Amino acid sequence: MTTLNEKLASLKVIPVIAINKVEDAIPLGRALVENGMPCAEVTLRTECAIEAIRVMRKEFPDMLIGSGTVLTNEQVDASIDAGVDFIVSPGFNPRTVQYCIDKGVAIVPGVNNPSLVEQAMEMGLRTLKFFPAAPSGGVSMLKALTAVYPVNFMPTGGVSLANVDEYLNIPAVLACGGTWMVPTKLMDEGKWDELGALVRDAVAHVN
Repeated sequence: MTTLNEKLASLKVIPVIAINKVEDAIPLGRALVENGMPCAEVTLRTECAIEAIRVMRKEFPDMLIGSGTVLTNEQVDASIDAGVDFIVSPGFNPRTVQYCIDKGVAIVPGVNNPSLVEQAMEMGLRTLKFFPAAPSGGVSMLKALTAVYPVNFMPTGGVSLANVDEYLNIPAVLACGGTWMVPTKLMDEGKWDELGALVRDAVAHVN
């Protein structure tokens, strides 16, 4: 059985998505899968996010799907019920982390300094989101953290086609979260061919 870390490492880039319409879930999933990126982190920043995850899970059972911007235990429950593979939070909330551990669902919480990394390690976590990556010192800060701590990172926030290689070249980085290949504007306008081209370019760039 392939672990979450192995899946993240093989994908290298995880699209971080804000979806505004449930009916966009299937064409979005199709654009991702058909262009070589069978994964999605759907952020719970829009009202339809959970239902979009549910639809995507049913239509694309083999996709790696996570819910992002998870802030409460209720959102954890809703995410699990919708069929996610993993949970992502912007910060490190011990209560949410423990709840995910108790529920048996993988969580990748956000950290951006040594103290938070150590708190996460204390709870048994070894895969963390470095967020917000660019404002927190970017590659240089991440290199400093990885020199000290035996953990893996998924940097997100300010990662783009222009700098993704710098992050992926750090051995402890499994994958990068990014929004550049899944612009909400293109989804809202139904421009799936354009979005697919961005996805295809991202996949080609990191492989």
